[in-house]
Amino acid sequence: MTFLLSHPLVPVPTTGDWMTDRLTEARGVLADTTQHPDSLVILAARVVVGQTGDASECADAIDLLRLLDRRPLHAIAAAAFPKGGVA
Repeated sequence: MTFLLSHPLVPVPTTGDWMTDRLTEARGVLADTTQHPDSLVILAARVVVGQTGDASECADAIDLLRLLDRRPLHAIAAAAFPKGGVA
């Protein structure tokens, strides 16, 4: 039998888009925030804010950032949208 072995220098073929996978992972973290440290929840919320196309989901993630991240709202927005929201 022949098995494919993973190697750190050889990329593993994936079936999906990398950013879509990260957004899905971030949504999973946000779905169960009590089981994750605040730092991971903040990171996941930033990913959702930056990548989602759903305005309601973005607003929910921003609300969560307001609760967990103690910086002023303009600093949170600047971190979430480093180019000022321009693609």
